[in-house]
Amino acid sequence: MVYLAACNATTSSDTQKVLETQNGMATYYSKWFQGKETANGENFDNRDPTAAHRTYPLGTVVRVTNLEEGGKSVVVRINDRGPYGENWEEGTIIDLSQAAAKQLGMMKDGQVDVKVEVLTWGDNQRVDEPK
Repeated sequence: MVYLAACNATTSSDTQKVLETQNGMATYYSKWFQGKETANGENFDNRDPTAAHRTYPLGTVVRVTNLEEGGKSVVVRINDRGPYGENWEEGTIIDLSQAAAKQLGMMKDGQVDVKVEVLTWGDNQRVDEPK
C-alpha cells in the first residue's frame, strides 16, 4: 500500500497555495481495477487516496472538492491516467479511488461536480514495486 500523510479531508493543505484549478466531473474506479498496475507502476489499491488524471504529472498532489456535497474535500496523489471513453466525453476530469470517493460522499451518485486544485506538482516518475 502507498500512503500519503496529507490525504485527510481536514489537513493543513486547506491553506496551501493552489498552483492550478480545474472544474469538472469526478467518477471513481470500479472494484475491477483492484490490484491492476497503474501508470506509475504501483498496483492499484482502492483503499489508498489516489486518482487518475489525463495530463497532470504522475505524483502530483491535488485537493478535490465535491461541489454538490457542502464542500467535502480530499487530498489525493495522481498515480494513473484517465478518465477515458464515455466518462471523458461527458466531462469527467478525474477518476478517484473508492477511499477518496467515500470521503467526498459520492459513492451513491457515482459522478459529481468537483473542483480540482493542484497543491504540488509531481515528477512524472514510475515507481518500481514488486508485482
